[in-house]
Amino acid sequence: MSGTISSTLQTGHVGLNVTDLTRSTAFYRRVLGLELVDEGTDPERRFAFLGRDGRPVLTLWQQSEGSFPTGAPGLHHLSFQVDSLDEVRAAEALLHELGASFTYDGVVPHREGAASGGIFFTDPDGIRLEIHTPAGVDTTGNPAPTESAPTCGFF
Repeated sequence: MSGTISSTLQTGHVGLNVTDLTRSTAFYRRVLGLELVDEGTDPERRFAFLGRDGRPVLTLWQQSEGSFPTGAPGLHHLSFQVDSLDEVRAAEALLHELGASFTYDGVVPHREGAASGGIFFTDPDGIRLEIHTPAGVDTTGNPAPTESAPTCGFF
């Protein structure tokens, strides 16, 4: 298998630095419905592994200050896919209840004429997030914010 990456390669989990582990753990558990798989409570090394069925999906590390620097190299945004527009709208309602900051009003298509789309918002540390569905977005009600490029690339 010299020179090639295994065909079984897949994302294991995504790790995010956060400023307040307790706040971020509560946010991601509530919004994404993840369970606490493991945690570190040593004051110098606090972390939380959040996941499903005992498998980590998202790891949070309390080792940062300030807010997410959108203009720096690194993570652009983190996207989560759901099966239906109803699920996107349910997440949107929950996020409004939690006081999340949204980039656009309502569900928007990924690009002009696309049936896929979602909501774009930030977590408590300003990390850009998206919850989308691959189909069912009504493009007549809410046009794509950017005609010439994917919505998720420029928010």
